[in-house]
Amino acid sequence: MKNLQELFEHELKDLYSAEKQLVEALPKMHDAATHKELKKSFADHLEQTKGHRDKVKSILDDLGVNPGSTKCDGMEGLIKEGEAVIKEDAPSNVKDAALISAAQRVEHYEMAGYGTASEYARVLGHEKYAKTLESILAEETKSDRHLNGLALKEINKSAM
Repeated sequence: MKNLQELFEHELKDLYSAEKQLVEALPKMHDAATHKELKKSFADHLEQTKGHRDKVKSILDDLGVNPGSTKCDGMEGLIKEGEAVIKEDAPSNVKDAALISAAQRVEHYEMAGYGTASEYARVLGHEKYAKTLESILAEETKSDRHLNGLALKEINKSAM
């Protein structure tokens, strides 16, 4: 990477990879969850994630950038942690609390990536892309708050 434009393109490829990996992981999290609202949250987030993946791909296409075989190592690690939670032999309410924790780590990782990419876009004069990335960031933030609300409202208490 020689300049901010190339760094921006790298960040987009990384985010695209992260969203693709998450599309594969969320159904497993859904299946492992037992709390009705948590299952719905994972199902809803899967559809949202597909939309995020498609929006990032659209930006890459507009820029004439092929994501190629870029792999987001950070998301890969977070998904491995989530898979360990899924395999854990624990009471369902404890597993649900652990699934929220794993999902919130993913949300925070995505929030950092989208926040950074939107600022790069703005500095580079890509206002349209910045707005798209900021809208994704807002959705990720809302998802994180929703998961936190589920945890605080009842799931963490039931895991005690």
